[in-house]
Amino acid sequence: MSDLPLAGLLRRERLIVLGGLLGVTLLAWFYLVWMAVMMPVIDLSAMQRPLWTGGYFLMMFTMWVVMMIGMMLPSVGHVVLMYARVVQRSGTPVHPILRTYLFILGYLLAWVGFSLAATLLHWLLDGAILLSPQMRIQSPLLTAGILFVAGAYQFSPAKNACLEHCRGPVDFLSRHWRKGLSGAVRMGFGHGLYCLGCCWVLMVLLFVGGVMNLLVIAAITVFVLLEKLAPYGALAGRLSGAGLMVAAGLLAGSTL
Repeated sequence: MSDLPLAGLLRRERLIVLGGLLGVTLLAWFYLVWMAVMMPVIDLSAMQRPLWTGGYFLMMFTMWVVMMIGMMLPSVGHVVLMYARVVQRSGTPVHPILRTYLFILGYLLAWVGFSLAATLLHWLLDGAILLSPQMRIQSPLLTAGILFVAGAYQFSPAKNACLEHCRGPVDFLSRHWRKGLSGAVRMGFGHGLYCLGCCWVLMVLLFVGGVMNLLVIAAITVFVLLEKLAPYGALAGRLSGAGLMVAAGLLAGSTL
């Protein structure tokens, strides 16, 4: 196969992958905007706390899953494209587009697991009457504690190790390469776990700013993107950690 046809094939598959990522991300954000508009109306008109039935739990779980998709897919695009390129340039590329989408699926499965844990935490906080109708923690001391933990985690070895994998996709792909369709899912899931280790505490901050506060969701999304891709993203993460701990101290001091 000549270089020109291969280059054209790579461009076509890159567009297909990018189109899929963009389409799913836009659908996720459309759903989030719809939920942000509808949830206050539902909660405030009822003037009482929601009853956590199985259906309501499923709705909240779906909300968290879609929110993680909308927030995290933009920051993994560079890894997905690099994986697709490696698959296509391998000696015997088999179903390169399918393998790429399976890699994405594996990545999202890690965040589905986190979404389940977040929904359970959401349920517990609401049952303890710690959340406002806007799904924001009402206890200043608990808020300060979460801010401090989130800030301290930005300096932890676990955070730094996971961030290195997120910022260095070449190293991840070379060290964790798996063949075949199942290998694509396993690789995506593995990268999702590193990404989860890097960003989980930032997602917990949603309970501080408001789970369905679109400005908070957008701010965390942009920060995650910059932390993973910007030249000084790791430094920005440490600076944000210091800022969060200072904010925690000020908030705790004002309540004592």
